[in-house]
Amino acid sequence: MRALCVLHDAFSSTGLIGDALRARGWQVDETLIVPAERYDAPDVDFSFPDHRDYDLLVPMGAPWSAYDDAAVGRWLVPELNWLSRAVASGAAVFGICFGAQALARALGGSVTLSAHPEIGWTVIEPVDPGLISPGPWFQWHFDTFTPPPGATVLAHTVPAKNAAAVQAYRIGRSLGVQFHPEVTALDIKMWLGNGGDAQVRSRGIEPADLLTEAARQEEAARARANDLTDAYLRKIFAA
Repeated sequence: MRALCVLHDAFSSTGLIGDALRARGWQVDETLIVPAERYDAPDVDFSFPDHRDYDLLVPMGAPWSAYDDAAVGRWLVPELNWLSRAVASGAAVFGICFGAQALARALGGSVTLSAHPEIGWTVIEPVDPGLISPGPWFQWHFDTFTPPPGATVLAHTVPAKNAAAVQAYRIGRSLGVQFHPEVTALDIKMWLGNGGDAQVRSRGIEPADLLTEAARQEEAARARANDLTDAYLRKIFAA
């Protein structure tokens, strides 16, 4: 089986989800859209490969907003169209954070700036704990989404106050999660070193505390990522 992980920026990795897929015998290819030198000017040309060459598409997170066509530039709308065509053909997508938001928008949902940004390790409220555990899962997002028509909501932020607190949804053979199941301490360190330090401090969070908790969560986070991957492949991908 062959998966394509779409890395939107050079300061992210496939992390624990890439590891989980490889450990299950998958070939995991990676493609990078915005190279490091274009981080501050992400409007680059990019040609998405034929989705039919892959059994699974995994669009990952990004530091930009999935609703901001002007700021992101030339590749965002083509990515939305690519995801829409893939799902329409019966393909499977596992969208993570920005990837989940882009998938939602591609299929008729919406993405907006959130009134309640989330950074750090967060417990969520799953509909089916056998599919998605309560966590804690790592979050780093400033936007929120409404799931596309026909989607089934699988988890909310605790407490589940409104639709803006959606943390996971399923549509067909695809899964979108707002949190970062792939994240490792190395990922968090890269994000902090690339402007994230000021972002978290502005919200009263100490960067060192995020890294300390990431180290404490390391073994459990890997187990959660493995369990999520197994559940997705068994209950959604194989459906």
